[in-house]
Amino acid sequence: QVHLVESGGGLVQPGGSLRLSCAVSRSITSINIMGWYRQASGQERESVATIITSGTTFVADSVKGRFTISRDSTTNTLYLQMNNLKPEDTATYFCNAKILMPFSGDYWGPGTQVTVPS
Repeated sequence: QVHLVESGGGLVQPGGSLRLSCAVSRSITSINIMGWYRQASGQERESVATIITSGTTFVADSVKGRFTISRDSTTNTLYLQMNNLKPEDTATYFCNAKILMPFSGDYWGPGTQVTVPS
């Protein structure tokens, strides 16, 4: 089992910043893929940013240049730095861990709400 707990959400005005944190219950470097997803009310859950074992990162086009994903192996914490927030960023943000080998696993945190009013 991998336990994930997000924190850092809140209400921020457009153009503001937030940093989300995800506390991971095991060595973060032992997890093949970690990422942040978000889901707006009534919408499909979508990938926001991903980091793989090597440290290579990927971000969605919608947040490119504004969001940065990173990890701290000393504290087993995953971060999402969000800058220049827009109303379209309003959603519940979820931390995700995927283990591919030797057995696949897919783990989620309970989510943290980010609200950017119009």
